[in-house]
Amino acid sequence: MPRTPVAVLAAVLALLALGASAAAASPLLVVDAHGRVHARSDRGLPPPDPAPSRVPAAGPTVRYQPRAAGARARRAPTVRQALDALLAAGRLDPVRHGLYRTIYSRTLRTLARLRGERRRELGAVLANVRALAASGLLTPERSALTFLTLERNRAWWPGKPLLSYGQRVSFSPSRLIWQFYPGQGLQVQWLGTFGKANGYWYAKSDVGLRALLDEALALAVPRAGGIAWESLFWFDGGRPPWVSGLSQGTGIQALVRASVRLADPRYLAAAQGALGIFRTPPPAGVRAATARGAHYLQYSYAPRLHILNGFVQALNGLADFVKLGGGADGAPLLSAGVAEAAAEVPAFDTGAWSLYSLPGSESDLSYHVLLRDFLSSLCRRVPVPAVFCTTSAHFTAYLHAPPVLVPRPATGRVRRPTVLRFGLSKISTVTLTLLRAGRPVYTRSVRLAHGARSFTFTPIKPGPLAFRLRAVDLAGNAAVATGSISVRRAPKR
Repeated sequence: MPRTPVAVLAAVLALLALGASAAAASPLLVVDAHGRVHARSDRGLPPPDPAPSRVPAAGPTVRYQPRAAGARARRAPTVRQALDALLAAGRLDPVRHGLYRTIYSRTLRTLARLRGERRRELGAVLANVRALAASGLLTPERSALTFLTLERNRAWWPGKPLLSYGQRVSFSPSRLIWQFYPGQGLQVQWLGTFGKANGYWYAKSDVGLRALLDEALALAVPRAGGIAWESLFWFDGGRPPWVSGLSQGTGIQALVRASVRLADPRYLAAAQGALGIFRTPPPAGVRAATARGAHYLQYSYAPRLHILNGFVQALNGLADFVKLGGGADGAPLLSAGVAEAAAEVPAFDTGAWSLYSLPGSESDLSYHVLLRDFLSSLCRRVPVPAVFCTTSAHFTAYLHAPPVLVPRPATGRVRRPTVLRFGLSKISTVTLTLLRAGRPVYTRSVRLAHGARSFTFTPIKPGPLAFRLRAVDLAGNAAVATGSISVRRAPKR
């Protein structure tokens, strides 16, 4: 039965797919129908994102400005003007037009009462809405998520708890998952949302699966010749609206699974439409063509950033589509991605740990395990070539292997900087302890990436110094290396 505009608007305002059952619980703040906030542990959710110091961080804060400055800004349409133009063109019905204008006006009034962090977060969301309107991107389809985001932030920031990076929020009875990005407020987290859909699928909760996917479909927008789930906030320098191959691939996976479980062809049709971004180069899509096939990007705005966990999970989603959805539309996309991934995967294996991205640094523990599990899932879906299986096994072994420390010979002089160089096999917290006659005289600890590393210190007395290097990797495995440094007096002038 077709959904009326009022029903759509009511819905608007009302696990990661690892290929294994979602077992880990994840914290979630749930706003009930009375506006009260309850902390829950949701077993259907993937873990929250790591802190931004370990992954690409939120982009620059976008501040709300009550008045546009300059001739160009004065010519750009305001939010109200953009909505009025859509109404006049018959592209927006009067009900939604009135509701969106009401939400916008109420948000402005709420903003005027706020101060400090609460004002900054709500103001940033308002600034993003104004930017969409000014650039002509506030389309009827995009406006549903735009004003839902505005309303959710207007409801949160006046009196709900202040949040830290990555905290997840849900507004009952809606099943969408929101996440806090400092400087960008609360935003729909599509990966968490589709991960929860997969959690419903594993738990055989058909009611929850259908309800969540219907909400998500109401917020899809036309893009790249199909449909997509966009992010409407700045992230790591990426200008909204952007899409993610990781999130979209997980969405395809959830949709095609639901189409079989619920015997509902709407979900298969949506999954087919969601393939569009995998055929289309950035910035509209995520397909980065290569000589071997194609790499599917984590972020449509970052064509040179290759993040393996997102690429591999996108392939898992395409593989499930090919298996469960008939495959004709997805098979070429899967083949192109598998060919490229088979060539790329070894470059992410350092021999002791995994890399998060190319270019980039090593994965933190959660992303190492995540990539291992994604590769294991792809190994079961696409056993040839074997590199997916062997690399997954390597990453499992690295979780139990201690780091390797290889110190180099060193000498020093009194009151002169002395450098102790050493090789380190994997990202670890390394502690240097200097001992004189068996007693510690200097200690320093620091988190270091793999490769050639060093500590610098300044001895204050001549004579032999013993040193002990202790490295503890992200999984808790430890290794120790010892040696001695001969410290001589500084030459007389």
